[in-house]
Amino acid sequence: MHKLPKLTSRHVDRRNYPPGVAYMDGQYLPIQEAKLSILDYGFLHSDATYDVVHVWKGAFFRLGDHLDRFFRGMTELHMSIPYDKAEVADILHNCVALSGFKNAYVEFICTRGTSPNFSRDPRDAENRFVAFVIPFGSVANKEQMERGLHIAVTDVLRIPPSSVDPTVKNYHWLDMVKALYAAYELGADTAVLLDANGNVSEGPGFNIFAVKDGVVSTPDLGVLLGITRQTIFDLCAEMGIECHAQDIAVEDLKSADEVFVTSTAGGVMPVSQMDRQPIGGAREVGLLTKRMMALYWQIHEDDKYRNAISYPGSAE
Repeated sequence: MHKLPKLTSRHVDRRNYPPGVAYMDGQYLPIQEAKLSILDYGFLHSDATYDVVHVWKGAFFRLGDHLDRFFRGMTELHMSIPYDKAEVADILHNCVALSGFKNAYVEFICTRGTSPNFSRDPRDAENRFVAFVIPFGSVANKEQMERGLHIAVTDVLRIPPSSVDPTVKNYHWLDMVKALYAAYELGADTAVLLDANGNVSEGPGFNIFAVKDGVVSTPDLGVLLGITRQTIFDLCAEMGIECHAQDIAVEDLKSADEVFVTSTAGGVMPVSQMDRQPIGGAREVGLLTKRMMALYWQIHEDDKYRNAISYPGSAE
């Protein structure tokens, strides 16, 4: 008979984590202490939805839009949590306030959860809500923001909308990870995937925009309807610039005058090189892209979009 290993009192995870605060099971925790069960279907099956909002200079940006998308995602996936939008907003506010971060990345998640008898019927699982805050992070690092991202258009197809609804944020990232490795092999920073028709889709964690003859366009098939993507539509409308959601052929993207990408994690980020060729024949960030980058951060001061955090000891 084999000798059984001794059970330890608790698992000690010696890996390093970024500083942060999490909320789960009705309590706020240091982020390194927040754990999910290995039997949670969010882990086992990627059966979850989530959203990410950022905090900039002590205030959430477009929090209401992120909450709307999160709750719509839960409805589409037949999930529910014991909190309404206002209560989730309070939890997120508390996480940020406890962290003390003035610039932060805030993620909130609903997993399918676990079932007491490990049933494969998703209706038997008890859904679980988790939230966490860590310091603000970006798809593009400081150097890439200054010189522009180098991207590669891969031949990897994005999971089709008929299989997984891309407008519901999810953790089905293996197609994106495959594309990232293909891009790295080409010496690029990140990747662009294609839709089922061979047109441009999106990248790992970002929407993509092309500028041609002063007109801005972005793919409309098989992509997340990003909040930052919507902000570009809003800014273009205010500036009287044409902005369309439409099919973008790979060759049209490669022949664009300017290209930029958007994400809550980073905002508006420039692209200066595609498939090792400079965008628009230049080796610098385009003028409209620079203007969008500046305006995007300027509107963070607009009370229409911001929700200020009340930090401990502050008057706000």
